[in-house]
Amino acid sequence: MEVELLSQRETRDTRPPDTGRVDVASLFAEHHTGLVRLAYVMVGDRQTAEDVVQDAFARTHAGRGRLRDTSRALAYIRSAVLNGCRSVLRRRLTALRRTVPYQPPAWSAESAVLLSEERREVLLALRALPRRQREALTLRYYLDLSDQEIAETMGVGASTARSTIARGLVALARALGEES
Repeated sequence: MEVELLSQRETRDTRPPDTGRVDVASLFAEHHTGLVRLAYVMVGDRQTAEDVVQDAFARTHAGRGRLRDTSRALAYIRSAVLNGCRSVLRRRLTALRRTVPYQPPAWSAESAVLLSEERREVLLALRALPRRQREALTLRYYLDLSDQEIAETMGVGASTARSTIARGLVALARALGEES
């Protein structure tokens, strides 16, 4: 099957072109760059924009005999470019929704050992604190209780619970060598 553009046919014979057909080659030569720019703004990368514009021109060329109003061919191609861009964006969104969420790499054996060593040091330093500070810090950071709940659990006032927690954090930092 041989496909020839109207502009090629005109150079071979002197017959006037069929008025019912669109000269896609001329439209391509005149408007390709502007349509690629339009598509680039829509899709965000040049290669995809060029593909969309090329598809729009190819489809227009294939169906140029069915185009009712040849004076509106450029508007038809612009519309085809925008629809192609919408399709690309829709496919990207669908692919994005179907991708597996990022899973960070598994912990290495070394990092697990370091983490367990840090926890062991914190537990040892916590055990060295006075009972009241140890209780206040455990209720706050292990059970995630509020100041009022800690105060009720320990049988003290809320301000006493807050100051006990603050003194316990300072003592814990000192014991771990992280004084500021």
